[in-house]
Amino acid sequence: MGRTANISWFRDITLADRGTVGGKGGSLGELTRAKIAVPPGFVINTHAFEQFLAEVDKENSIGARVPALRNDDLEGIGAISREIRARFESASLPQNICTEIVSAHADLCGANANSPVAVRSSATAEDSEEASFAGLQDTYLWVIDAAATLKYVRSCWASLYSAASISYRRKHGIPESAVAIAVVVQKMVDARSAGVMFTRSPLTGDRSVITIESTWGLGSAVVSGEVTPDRFVIGKIIGDISVREISDKFIQHVPDESGGTKELETPEDLCRVASVSDAELKALAEIGRKVERHYGRPQDIEWAIDRSEEIYLLQSRPETVWSTKQKAPVATPAENPLLHVMNIFGGRR
Repeated sequence: MGRTANISWFRDITLADRGTVGGKGGSLGELTRAKIAVPPGFVINTHAFEQFLAEVDKENSIGARVPALRNDDLEGIGAISREIRARFESASLPQNICTEIVSAHADLCGANANSPVAVRSSATAEDSEEASFAGLQDTYLWVIDAAATLKYVRSCWASLYSAASISYRRKHGIPESAVAIAVVVQKMVDARSAGVMFTRSPLTGDRSVITIESTWGLGSAVVSGEVTPDRFVIGKIIGDISVREISDKFIQHVPDESGGTKELETPEDLCRVASVSDAELKALAEIGRKVERHYGRPQDIEWAIDRSEEIYLLQSRPETVWSTKQKAPVATPAENPLLHVMNIFGGRR
């Protein structure tokens, strides 16, 4: 279970390795080394992608045609995206890469060869303070064997050439030579509840609070916007819950026995019940503070609580909305968290 030419395990990497493991892979390695609970896994690094690309595109037509596209040529972008993705998804993996992935998958899953994993894209230019590629490349959940993992690795590589991803790079002037893609493979969390956490207010930019959004089941329901999550705002210093909004969570994403996920109606007795307890909110907020201290800047975090009530982080990226805003925020961020405490006690006189 060691590092190979094309495989890097979370425990062996940091953000300094972003050039070969991508933003998501680097962050998961960084969190693992900081002793934050992260589902174990490995990264298929960019060397594997580059080797595969060289086999699929011997004439380097992709490297020449994509930069030649105009930003506003949506039809041309869509056509070349469909062509490239079809080529990637139908091509065979080089045997050495296939062997390394199957071996790493076996090491990760142990005795249960069908232990479900997530297969997640990790582009080298993603999750930086300057740009966020979140949602532009593919993620596949509850992948249940090595053969399916190999299939979805190719799909993740192909998603670097989704129409949305190509358009984003063209719009932001990101050269094709500066972009490659790695793939994260990590054990799935059988989530009872999941969601996102921002270590500053996404509405006002206030750095003295943490905002947590949660729902029942897998967090994909929140990320995709298919459910209105519960929302909580927690002070960083004394942990007071200043906002508690419990939504009607009519649906939830759950594992499909045959692989992938499915949507189910939430049992009626849970729809209007908070999907996290106050104790779990407190624990999540403490983890959020620890992660923010580690990175030295506000974070946008994905998390899950499994059915034994263990908390895991699935991803942490720099918060980009307020860090890139040019106009003044609606409410002035309280850079000193103590101001939040002073305001609370001042209002109780």
